[in-house]
Amino acid sequence: MTMHLTKVAGAASVAALLTALLAGAAQAEFKLDSRYSDADGDLIADIPSDPAQQVDPSTLIFAYTPVEDPAVYAEAWADFLTHMESVTGKKVQFFPVQSNAAQIEAMRAGRLHVAGFNTGSNPLAVACAGFRPFTMMAKADGSFGYEMEIISYPGSGIEKPEDIKGKTLAFTAETSNSGYKAPSALLKAEYGLVAGTDYEPAFSGKHDNSVLGVANKDYPAAAIANSVMHRMIDREVVKAEQLVSIYKSQTFPTTGYGIAHNLKPELQEKIKEGFATFKWEGSSLEKEFSKSGEAQFIPITFKDNWSVIRQIDAANDVSYNCQ
Repeated sequence: MTMHLTKVAGAASVAALLTALLAGAAQAEFKLDSRYSDADGDLIADIPSDPAQQVDPSTLIFAYTPVEDPAVYAEAWADFLTHMESVTGKKVQFFPVQSNAAQIEAMRAGRLHVAGFNTGSNPLAVACAGFRPFTMMAKADGSFGYEMEIISYPGSGIEKPEDIKGKTLAFTAETSNSGYKAPSALLKAEYGLVAGTDYEPAFSGKHDNSVLGVANKDYPAAAIANSVMHRMIDREVVKAEQLVSIYKSQTFPTTGYGIAHNLKPELQEKIKEGFATFKWEGSSLEKEFSKSGEAQFIPITFKDNWSVIRQIDAANDVSYNCQ
């Protein structure tokens, strides 16, 4: 799929951004909520050693990060969930979450067992909900990730990031990396633009809302994950010519998939097996996610793959309040 956005600014250097942001910043150490332990130092919650604290639900509840119309993704994940049922021997139910906060709370409360949490909410899910991520989607060649883009529409008068001054910029949610954390940080570090002072922030709730809002000229500009935008263009929800890209970052890790920490160890291994053995070719998952280039699941670790995201959080003085 070839994009026809009319302008893309030079790619931002994540390293340079972090250097600027972290200069003089007091970095809070990432740590789990007190209800979880991390004896092996991998930054994710340990499986409870007491079998009485481990759970073995008859139905596994699965949720995909709330970025677009849940009905679209219930259909997209159908073949995968059938495969997971075959591997685990359990019924697997798709749970359409409406917000990152609701998704995290569901896992913290024990109502969600398997999930994909978006890039920015992954650290909060790990710290506060006992989320154990282990895989993400990747292209056939093993490369993975997406870029944050700031988009506008033709004729808006916004042709470069500096033009956002005095205008409204749509974010998605404060837990989103590309929808809030990264763009607000880089606009401050690279352009001296502070939300609420130099421009008016608005929160759309989801990436598709932001993309649609710009395409329909409800928002003059928005910060979004371009993987979502690419899929929306391929589905003809919006047209590429309705959008202009004025900033594109380097690549960030995408949605991380994992499990609740207190599932029985043998069940956790079966769920991991389900991801590792899923055949993409001809599946409903391939039909949807090939639009943004994904073709397989690859193993990841939160400690390594989310290091840059934790650094951005530290630079933004993010605290993981689990109350």
